Amino acid sequence: MTAAHLDATRRHDAVLLFDVSDGNPNGDPDAGNQPRTDDESGQGLVTDVAIKRKIRDTVSLLRGDDPRYGIFVEAGFALNTRIEAALKANPGKADDAQRWMCEHYFDIRMFGGVLSTGKGGGAGQVRGPLQLTFARSIDPILPTDHTITRVTQTRQEDIDKGERTEIGSKWSVPYGLYRAHVFYSAPRAAKTGVTSDDLAALWQAITVMFDHDRAATRGEMKLCGLYVFSHPDAFGVAPSAALTQRITLKRKDEDKAARAHTDYNRTIDESGLPDGVELTKLVDLWP
Repeated sequence: MTAAHLDATRRHDAVLLFDVSDGNPNGDPDAGNQPRTDDESGQGLVTDVAIKRKIRDTVSLLRGDDPRYGIFVEAGFALNTRIEAALKANPGKADDAQRWMCEHYFDIRMFGGVLSTGKGGGAGQVRGPLQLTFARSIDPILPTDHTITRVTQTRQEDIDKGERTEIGSKWSVPYGLYRAHVFYSAPRAAKTGVTSDDLAALWQAITVMFDHDRAATRGEMKLCGLYVFSHPDAFGVAPSAALTQRITLKRKDEDKAARAHTDYNRTIDESGLPDGVELTKLVDLWP
């Protein structure tokens, strides 16, 4: 029997919780790579694009040798070249080219993609079954700019002038607990060919993605919670908000700055779930 959260024929709504300590979870290139924030509330933001990038990279690590788990949006590869290869394999048939790409690229199958670029108008557009929101920190964050020094110079002429160090800067967030939501549409998944194995790859990738995306700029990031609400059928029996809002977080001491996920109380209201809805706690670091 297929586990509820792996059933590709059922709708799923999920809550994703992760935190960062002394790092920059998602720099804004338009703001000198400062951590992204909501200008009005001061809450930290991590874009859905950044989260999808981590999922793509991790799926590639997990299933790299499987021809069904190619990654379409991948560094070092031109998208038009891949679209044209699909059209060459299915000459004159954009719909067949789309199906071919869904069969060979995990991210097209799961996230969808714009395939209308390139020669001959491309292969149209695929609307994927899985969408993510921006991740937003529970509380406002305090981005800090650290001045750093390096003991070697970039240019030989600076060394010749007697310079011994070079000054730089590094942005970080002392601590932030972030929350994002994940939505999976079974009817759309049926059109792109998503299987239970694809869902297994997705949840596994989310579970381990921070452990395989370490970087000096990102400090320490970890997954704190991954909770999947599975509906009994493809269309669902309740609005997604009625399920995701059952998971709430509140800082224990409002007068003390949070520095760990345990500085928050995490509450899950499992009473009176709609008939047939099952909650799977894939990751839950709270005692």
